[in-house]
Parts: sequence; structure tokens; C-alpha cells
Amino acid sequence: MSEEEFTERTDSEGVYSKVLRAGRRTYFFDVRETRAGDYYLTITESKKNTNEDGTFYYKKHKIYLYKEDFENFREMLNDTTAYVVSEKGEEVISERHQRDFDSNGQDESAINKNSYTDIEFEDL
Repeated sequence: MSEEEFTERTDSEGVYSKVLRAGRRTYFFDVRETRAGDYYLTITESKKNTNEDGTFYYKKHKIYLYKEDFENFREMLNDTTAYVVSEKGEEVISERHQRDFDSNGQDESAINKNSYTDIEFEDL
């Protein structure tokens, strides 16, 4: 994600928060306080979407993570992210794929291989 941007913000409850802006997605890492005075973490993914009429809305997904799960969560996150990088590298395939398209939006590899067929709408 080349457009990553980290920012800190002050939560309305006065507890620690960070924001990661990553393209159409924004991730919120919020430390919240339980009624008993302990802390837990919420991780929220917010993704900007467009309605048919052109107006925007945000689709949100939230994870609640409690202190007793931090270490196991961190280990699993580290293991799984390391696996992805070791298997597929750090290059984002969608970005590589996007570079393969020419200015007309056609895949240059398909053009070069002549592996496509011209079909007119009347043919369908």
C-alpha cells in the first residue's frame, strides 16, 4: 500500500487511537476502556463505497481484541504475514497487474499473444 498514512487522533473517551489510511480503506486502532477500568483494542476497517446514485457510504468491520489475547494474536499475525511475504513477496499483485494495462485499458500480454477474439455485441 503505497498510500499508507498513519495519524494519531484523540478519542472522544480520551483513550489512545491511531489511523492508517490505505487507498479506499481506512483502519482505526482504538484503545478503549472497560467499565472495570481495563483497556482493550478495537480494530476497525472502513471502506468507502458508492451507491448507484453516486452517493458514498462506508462499510465497516470491527474486531474487539482483549489483553489476554494480545500475545497469541500478535504471533498469529506475524506468522501469517511472514508466510504471505515469503510465498508471494512484498510486491502487490494488483499494482503489478495494473501496470500491465495500456492506456486503452487492454492487457498488453493478451494483445501481444493474440490470445483474444473480437466479439461484437450482435454475436451474442
